[in-house]
Amino acid sequence: MAWSKISKAPLIKSTKRVSPDGLWQKCEHCHEITYRQDFAANQYTCVKCSFHFSIPPDERLRHFLDGDSFLAMDEDLRSKDPFQFCDAKPYSQRLSEAWEKTGNYDAIVCGEGLLYQRPIQVGVFDFRFMGGSMGSVVGEKISRLYQRARQKRQPAVLFTASGGARMQEGIVSLMQMAKTCAALGQLKEEGIPFISIMTNPTTGGVAASFAMLGDINIAEPGALIGFAGPRVIKQTIGQNLPEGFQTAEYLFTHGMVDLICHRTQLRDKVGQILQILVGSP
Repeated sequence: MAWSKISKAPLIKSTKRVSPDGLWQKCEHCHEITYRQDFAANQYTCVKCSFHFSIPPDERLRHFLDGDSFLAMDEDLRSKDPFQFCDAKPYSQRLSEAWEKTGNYDAIVCGEGLLYQRPIQVGVFDFRFMGGSMGSVVGEKISRLYQRARQKRQPAVLFTASGGARMQEGIVSLMQMAKTCAALGQLKEEGIPFISIMTNPTTGGVAASFAMLGDINIAEPGALIGFAGPRVIKQTIGQNLPEGFQTAEYLFTHGMVDLICHRTQLRDKVGQILQILVGSP
């Protein structure tokens, strides 16, 4: 039979195809696996359960402001190491590593931009930079943001994501609580609105100062908001805490937050609020 004489290529074990890195995103809440482009288009929130992941400042600003309207301010400010602080690593080394990781000199990006053609002063914390901790540079940049808002009579909008005051700067970091609140007080005296948007987590000295002092306090769903963490409080008082304690939803129920808003709706919602507070741009 002729067909039995046909030469055949030797069988070769197939090579397993490997997906490119970063192609998929798995939700840590519902475990849904999403195409990463869809995840990014949905502003780093799960397309199934709406769990809010941390989002880099540049992505936050790209979705929140008009086009390419953002102009960064005070980019050259850098933290020093006044106390030569060292724990597991020297503070100077931690700063260098954070610069390399984020591309930013400190834990907040501040500047001005347009929101529905309205000029605003805006700041976004970067939790990747030492847990979004507030040191002298973060406090200075926030104070300058409020001062620019007062001088230009523009609304101020601040997105917080922080573990609190930066311990490596000791009392200098704690001083930023009073410093930022003083600058915010001057802004409020002029009747210029400040909208605080608290994301996960907003804790420590940041929560205990300007973050809770907005004319409108907005939280993202599920955000942890409070001073000391739940475990620390439970260990201190020796009692079980209420269900959902220190979540955005708990604070909303108890009157500490004015509004809970999905990240994809924040741009429209803040635009509407500013329209009510100060009128057309």
